[in-house]
Amino acid sequence: MLLAKIKEALSSLYEDIQETQEAPAADDAAAVEAEATVVEAAAEEETAAIDTAPVAADAAEEAQAKETAPEQEDAEPEEAEEPQAPPGPKETDYKAKGYHLDVDLPPEKIPEAAEILLRENFFIESITGVDWIDEQQLEAVYDFNHFDELCRVVIRTRTDRDNPAIPTISHIYQGANWHERETHDFFGIKFTGHPNLEPLLLPEDADFHPLLKDFKA
Repeated sequence: MLLAKIKEALSSLYEDIQETQEAPAADDAAAVEAEATVVEAAAEEETAAIDTAPVAADAAEEAQAKETAPEQEDAEPEEAEEPQAPPGPKETDYKAKGYHLDVDLPPEKIPEAAEILLRENFFIESITGVDWIDEQQLEAVYDFNHFDELCRVVIRTRTDRDNPAIPTISHIYQGANWHERETHDFFGIKFTGHPNLEPLLLPEDADFHPLLKDFKA
């Protein structure tokens, strides 16, 4: 099946991303273990102090424990956080979303993804932008479809809003040339390596990007 094939091919782009994420996770585990050792040592010291305390202090603590016991029983246990889904292409409901596969990649992986899709006979439909102003990021959204079978794939990537840069795919898909120029016009995203990133729809001397959320006419 085409969807399963392209999903597997695009999943290969996440292998080094997962390795990068696992390295900090190992460091975090070591830090947690060290912290647990410190806490355990502190608990042992506290236990020793309690053993040498006067009997009256033990009685007072026991009475206080009884008073707080009902409160602890009434307290609802905290719900454990759900584990975060691993990165990778995600299948979607086509009838609800309008596409079959949703792929979120870092900017440097976009050309590789385009090459995979080209090899599998996909064509590019559009490139659009999204301004995530609260997160200080810009997003580029690439829509692909297949010539022989309906299989729409969306590739997403985000970049810093202050210096938005994404590698061009115009050398892979010639039709991306003017899509990238249009997205640069409206959002200011620089498609590095583009042969002619000149205004397509805006005036030649335009120094503004009208679809940014902080644009004022």
